[in-house]
Amino acid sequence: MPSFFRLCSLLLLLVLSACNTLPDYPPAPAGYYRVQPGDTLYRIALRHRQSISNLVSWNQLQDPASINAGQLLRISPQASSSPAQPKAAASPPVKPAPNTPPRPAASAITLQWPATGRLIGKFNGSSNKGIDIAGTAGDPVRAAASGTVAYAGKGIRAYGNLLIIKHGNDYLTAYAHNQTLLVKEGQTVKAGQQIATLGRSGSTRDMLHFELRRQGKAIDPLSALPAQ
Repeated sequence: MPSFFRLCSLLLLLVLSACNTLPDYPPAPAGYYRVQPGDTLYRIALRHRQSISNLVSWNQLQDPASINAGQLLRISPQASSSPAQPKAAASPPVKPAPNTPPRPAASAITLQWPATGRLIGKFNGSSNKGIDIAGTAGDPVRAAASGTVAYAGKGIRAYGNLLIIKHGNDYLTAYAHNQTLLVKEGQTVKAGQQIATLGRSGSTRDMLHFELRRQGKAIDPLSALPAQ
């Protein structure tokens, strides 16, 4: 069962910078953007009027949530004769921020179950960053809380048809292995609204992989879900 260790936050995660000023990065070439501390793929896509799916595809991102300050991202379609990535002038390596936000131990958000099947996989913080819920192909998958669809697509093959919903500035939920997606990026959804049908895309059995993240850090969804 693939984990979401490299997923998150797709995209939308609120990364806190420990610095008060931005590093002096080299300017980005035309058609590219230089990632700044605190940037998320979601914000970059909105700023440049692109979809997250396009940015994932153009930059061959294996993990849409894992972008780093100083990184170059293509933000416009590549000309056929252009190389995949420009060669930028040599610059000093970007030093990681000396401090990182503390990992939250519990959730302050209240969720409802996104599917009705039995629990077949639990959060462990390493190989499984969420929970796995069994089901039958075609079963409804519902939004665990109200929010905005930040990602809808299948750009990460191992996770199949994936939805990520943003809840305010701090939280997001992820729904993987869906059979069909019923909502689009940018769409507002209500808690309990059907957003997909359960399936096995990117998996070997019909199931829903469900994650909860706070400021980019995975936390156990069971801490915010009612007892089954």
